[in-house]
Amino acid sequence: MEGKTKKRLSESILDKFSIDFLRNQVLKNAYGNDDTVIARLDPRILLVWYLFMAIVPWFVDDLWFLLACFILVAATTVMARVAGLVLFIFALGVFSQTGYLFIVSLFFGGNASTIFPLLMLTLKVATCSLASITVFSGLDPDRLSNGLQWYGCPERLSFSISYAYRILPMLMEEFQNILLSYRLRGNPPSRETLRGKIRYLAYQVKVVMLSFYPLMLNTAKRSRTTVEALEIRGYRYAAVNKAVKKIRLSSLRAGANDMMFLAVSVFWICGAVLVSTLI
Repeated sequence: MEGKTKKRLSESILDKFSIDFLRNQVLKNAYGNDDTVIARLDPRILLVWYLFMAIVPWFVDDLWFLLACFILVAATTVMARVAGLVLFIFALGVFSQTGYLFIVSLFFGGNASTIFPLLMLTLKVATCSLASITVFSGLDPDRLSNGLQWYGCPERLSFSISYAYRILPMLMEEFQNILLSYRLRGNPPSRETLRGKIRYLAYQVKVVMLSFYPLMLNTAKRSRTTVEALEIRGYRYAAVNKAVKKIRLSSLRAGANDMMFLAVSVFWICGAVLVSTLI
């Protein structure tokens, strides 16, 4: 009875990490956060805030300043309602890399004193990563493209970033269809024994690797259709027309919430600098 319970529990855990689950988590992070506090902010304010959080910490070696930046971006990540899978991958990547570096340093003559510089590196990487997750989960493709264009970013570059966001659901749907077609035509090995489970894992990895070429081919074909549709609708003319650009950017408004967000961020960072100076 206990063995059957463990087997059902393992099967339920594996079912949660299916392609549908991964797709829903990614799409939720990219498109499902429109009603959050971060999503209602002006994209120009968010881009300036992101540039500060992604660049400045790399040139600062003060622990209090880095810790304050990390707490600030952690709070904004909670406000942005980032998907759990994205946060899990972030934590796994950042802290496993730090632990790996600490273990390697011990093998090459390091000691407990190496914890402090590794902590500084972890705070820098974590701050930059969480700032990226916060901003790009709170901005939809259109608002991100408009914010970049307002700062003078080339139209083709901003459109490319926006199009990459829009093609994400199509890309994941196509990948799932290709995987299903391989599974329908394939004959996976049995998973009854330990050897069978290893062979089944190798089979799944092989199927995923074989799926990438048809995925890129089908995506390229769909991209060509999209480009042709844009050309028919006068995309090139609209891209260089100043009147069209003015109409597109007229929706950008910096309100009281944006100013409050900036004021709180500046006050928090200045407070961290003051505490670091006094200590």
